[in-house]
Amino acid sequence: MCGIAGFFNPKIDFSDNLKSNINILNNMIKSMKMRGPDDDGYSIINHCCFAHTRLSIIDLADGKQPMKVVNHGLNYHIVFNGEIYNHPEIKDELLSLGYVFNTKSDTEIIANAFIHWGAGFAKKLNGIFAIAIYDEQRNTLYLFRDHFGIKPLYYTRLGDTTVFSSRIDSLFEYPRIRPALDINGFNEIFTIGPAKTYGNGVFTNIKEVLPGEYIVITPETFSRNMYYKIESRPHTDSYEETIEKTSYLVEDSIRRQMISDVPICTFLSGGIDSSLVTSVCAKYLDKDEILTTYSFDFEDNDIHFQSNSFQPTQDRPYVDIMKDYLHTNHIYLSCKYETLADLLEPSVDSRCLPTMADVDSSLLYFCSEVAKNHKVTLTGECADEIFGGYPWFHKEEMIKANTFPWMRDISFRKSLLNPEFAAVLHMEQYIANAYEKTISEIDIIPSENDIETSRRRISYLNIRWFMQTLLDRMDRTSMHSGLEARVPFADHRIVDYVFNIPWEMKAKDGIPKNLLRQASKYFLPDEVLNRPKNPYPKTYHPKYEEILVNRLKEVINDSASPLRSYLNIPAVNKFLDSPKEYGKPWYGQLMAGPQMVAYLLQIDYWMRKYSLSL
Repeated sequence: MCGIAGFFNPKIDFSDNLKSNINILNNMIKSMKMRGPDDDGYSIINHCCFAHTRLSIIDLADGKQPMKVVNHGLNYHIVFNGEIYNHPEIKDELLSLGYVFNTKSDTEIIANAFIHWGAGFAKKLNGIFAIAIYDEQRNTLYLFRDHFGIKPLYYTRLGDTTVFSSRIDSLFEYPRIRPALDINGFNEIFTIGPAKTYGNGVFTNIKEVLPGEYIVITPETFSRNMYYKIESRPHTDSYEETIEKTSYLVEDSIRRQMISDVPICTFLSGGIDSSLVTSVCAKYLDKDEILTTYSFDFEDNDIHFQSNSFQPTQDRPYVDIMKDYLHTNHIYLSCKYETLADLLEPSVDSRCLPTMADVDSSLLYFCSEVAKNHKVTLTGECADEIFGGYPWFHKEEMIKANTFPWMRDISFRKSLLNPEFAAVLHMEQYIANAYEKTISEIDIIPSENDIETSRRRISYLNIRWFMQTLLDRMDRTSMHSGLEARVPFADHRIVDYVFNIPWEMKAKDGIPKNLLRQASKYFLPDEVLNRPKNPYPKTYHPKYEEILVNRLKEVINDSASPLRSYLNIPAVNKFLDSPKEYGKPWYGQLMAGPQMVAYLLQIDYWMRKYSLSL
């Protein structure tokens, strides 16, 4: 796993100003060094400059980038962030066509696949990736991003110059590109945050290559092209065939994602998703190896835990069942509430944006601990979005909400804003526009009834929005410490298949994620297989809330705070003096009162860091 960056202008020869451009590239490397602490490099090829930082996982000796590949005397240059899980099959196909390889790295395979099949080669990839390829002869730059945006790829345009990077702040290392925010950016933060619109980089003029998209920049044109789209189609398999195929796809995805030249580990919460990933990994691990697993919790949660409809049980008993069931080398990690609060700002640094508050800062801490011993971990992320694990798949009022079901009511967040500022944002309209644009992308099957169509919409919304937020969280928090976190459930083969399975099969007998449970029954003990859905843990320590409240009071009393003028100070003070309700989230399942305090603290820090104002 790596960080990539660079810039391209078909009309400028960057070698003419070598010293200045080397300095820019070195600054880009410094800004994303945490994504690839093992090695780095850059190259200047006439009109194109590439920078790369490397986390060495496959072909440790010969996988250095930027990489140049020569074919019939023609030069191609590549930087790549990610893993291609089916690269052995692609390599075999290319070998049969006469291609020769000098390394074992998937980077060289990608370059040759591009040479042979052109930009359409991305359709053949199974993996997580952000790729930049420069075709020297045609003076053309190509940017590719994986099917679901698991790997980040931001870009901006400055005249004829395109600047791109794995991190937003690397873009600001290029001359005349500065952080700024317009009304749309403020809506991204205050109205729909911590989510963000796909393709939107929040900062003014900063964009993302969309999931499933590739961009082609020639001396004459700039074009955006989709190589992948989630498609609606009738499901024709029987229930038994559906279970069998789902089981095969999930097991195959997990097995493929174990590929590594360094030891792997797994995150193990004791839930169905992470337990299944761990069980499959244990099955395919070499017989003389013992799988290392990690679980996460918070200091004194056994004392302060408050059961609610979103988080009914603690994880520890189920973790114990699984680690004994599989005989793993299990490591329990616990985060102190002071650490959780202190990492809110580094969490912003990791994403260059406000995040899911302590949901991110805790994962930032846990990943930093895991990274002390491992470079690669497999996680159970994304199963709930794909198989329908969240309450909004099941509760009628959420299914029929005609808005994003994880944030149906914005009155709480709106009440904390200066009324004049809130009026300028037109928050409800911004949400409605984003929602309508997303559902317009869905192909509806006429034979489906209204409730099945609504669930199809919710499934698509989850994949495009909620899943993307969690994928961003997983990538940024793990890569901040040079840890590669893989997400087997986000294999596009699984999504393509499960997206079209009728709800009566996905949740047979009214049991959430029953399809996945049935597909997992040979891998899990009954206690875990039948466990109710439980989200990622959070702290319930009253001292944590006390720290946050005191810090936010300091912010709103600080005349230099960039956030202060955008808030309704009397409303915020009233909120800080009143009890917080853990069971009533304003975003997702985890972000309740304390997380709003933490989120506001993050916004203030972010605005200070980048000198932002409207």
